[in-house]
Amino acid sequence: MSDKDFHDFSVLVYDRCGINLTPIKKTMLSMRLVKRMRYLDITSFRQYFDYVCSPRGQAEELIHMIDVVTTNKTDFFREPRHFEFLTKEALPILLKSRRQAALGRLYVWSAGCSSGEEPYTLAMVLDDYLSKNSGIDFSILATDISSRVLATAQRAIYPEDTVDPIPTVLKRRYLMRGKGNQVGFCRVVPELRHHIGFQRLNLIEGDAFDLKTPMDIIFCRNVVIYFDRPTQIKLFAKFYAQLVPGGYMFIGHSETLNGINDRFVPVSISVYRKPG
Repeated sequence: MSDKDFHDFSVLVYDRCGINLTPIKKTMLSMRLVKRMRYLDITSFRQYFDYVCSPRGQAEELIHMIDVVTTNKTDFFREPRHFEFLTKEALPILLKSRRQAALGRLYVWSAGCSSGEEPYTLAMVLDDYLSKNSGIDFSILATDISSRVLATAQRAIYPEDTVDPIPTVLKRRYLMRGKGNQVGFCRVVPELRHHIGFQRLNLIEGDAFDLKTPMDIIFCRNVVIYFDRPTQIKLFAKFYAQLVPGGYMFIGHSETLNGINDRFVPVSISVYRKPG
């Protein structure tokens, strides 16, 4: 990959999904694109770039290029302090306001859900807590820019070694062990899966999210570290508008909203609340 090829791909990736590819990512980018090039029997990066930018490539190939470029790393119960805060602090406050307003459902968004471990973790935590503390139901929207990982998330099938972080009591309640040729895998029970709707969504497109439902809780963790500051500022303005007054915003432990959005009120480590 020449420097010009890398520059042109970097601009394309930034324009389409907001990811800022620095020069040290050149080798990574070339290795990932080669897989698609081999599949398409394309022999040069310039030929592949021209194809992606063509009308046919925009319609048929761009989504696959984004799939191979984006990084998707997640685990069940990743950054567990967030789920402790959710049950001990956020949910009691939200449920109190729900009862006062006679509203019967919580709306939660896992933005950048990757292969599904985060929304299924949220579903386990919410179902376990709400079944003991209220009659309020919940819905989770799980979105990602990658159609490939969304397909994995919708299948809800995971190797047994990846579910180790899930507490034993929740494993017994919410996971089914595979049999026959599915030995060594687990699947999330359908009673939990029906709470989650999956949707492909590019977070940086448009001045507002095309979501009709205001959210009580938004998880967008370890996603915005790939965006530059102007993109982060625009994105969190959109998140702020999507949250209900009093709603909670969870970001990754290595991330901060300092200098990005001062309208959110910090309430815990990497947890913010919209005043209201």
